[in-house]
Amino acid sequence: MFSLNMVPITCLVVLKMLKTQEFVKYIHCENCKFTTFHCKTALFFTLNRTPPTVWTKCRLIECIVRCLQTILEFLNQGQCPHFIVEGVDLFDGKLCRECQLRLEQAIQGMIQEDMHVLYHLQSDDLGQRLMALPHEVRPYPGEDVNAGICGKLAKDMFEQYLLDVGWDCSRLCNNDGADVYTSLNNEINILESIAQNASTTQYDRNYIKFILKSLRSVKASVTSSSCIESGQPLPWDIWQLYGESLSTDVASSKLKLASMHYCRGELRRAASVLHEVEFDLDDSVQPVCKCKRKLYNEKPSKAFCEYTVHNHSHEQLAKKLAFCVIFLREEKFCAPPFLWCEMYRAVGDDVDHRSVHERRWMDWAEVDARPFLLYLQYLTYRGLGV
Repeated sequence: MFSLNMVPITCLVVLKMLKTQEFVKYIHCENCKFTTFHCKTALFFTLNRTPPTVWTKCRLIECIVRCLQTILEFLNQGQCPHFIVEGVDLFDGKLCRECQLRLEQAIQGMIQEDMHVLYHLQSDDLGQRLMALPHEVRPYPGEDVNAGICGKLAKDMFEQYLLDVGWDCSRLCNNDGADVYTSLNNEINILESIAQNASTTQYDRNYIKFILKSLRSVKASVTSSSCIESGQPLPWDIWQLYGESLSTDVASSKLKLASMHYCRGELRRAASVLHEVEFDLDDSVQPVCKCKRKLYNEKPSKAFCEYTVHNHSHEQLAKKLAFCVIFLREEKFCAPPFLWCEMYRAVGDDVDHRSVHERRWMDWAEVDARPFLLYLQYLTYRGLGV
């Protein structure tokens, strides 16, 4: 023990406090107990499997959590091996299986609650001393939990918005008897009338506003694709549609605009838009994917969570979100030809075996914002000879 530095020793002291004040609550059998030697053994195993760079004062809480995770491993296995003597179970005769399972569940809860249990420790007034610290230096302060909840709610909300946009686009594309452009116009007019209705709540207006921006982006791209295919100039109102849709998020609508410029051979305009997207698409931006093929259940980044604590409006949140970029078949002439293959993935019997979810998106080209940015930059700057 005397060869250890202060960080492992501090971890052991905290483990002993937890043993005395918290673990004992879950050990009900008269002859069962979790001992100091169990704590020492967990510490030694944790030291043995953790790099020395982790054992620093600034990572003290992480070290305590690692020790608790080692204890969890022992409890889950139902045996605590001796660190030196092989084949010895330190739980044998000390902790019955029933108490092991109760203690395992309790420790899991402590870790999941970001070690807030430390604030309740009475030994040496540790809990009160931690509470007296400034918020910015507290270990796992409550703000972290609040930020995590805010970030998750914001990400889930916009994922649902994107799913709704996807269902709208799928329905409009499969609307028998009407072309996509006419269907988009009708849908936009209906949503605008609902938004102007006095009985519509503010939340519904925000939702409709987002859907409208997304549908205007699709309408602009469908119109541009038709013009590019037929070799006609773009109508004057197309720029208004693009302008109204650019604030859906920091990347997707702007990337579709840049892609349209590239497909029209307007490489310098495309480069200008791409430069703006690259500037906005920093590490704090949270990717959001409606199809959830890659990002399903992925936790939002810490930077995004902290941003959502003080920025709640849709407009503010959109500045830190990057949606996946979607091209319908009707937009294909606004997409690089390489993506066209994504729109024609299969024919015949294979199509009949698709699920409802697959039928909705497998005729489209979908790509995450950041790799699409890099691909467009490659195409554009190569064309400019840069």
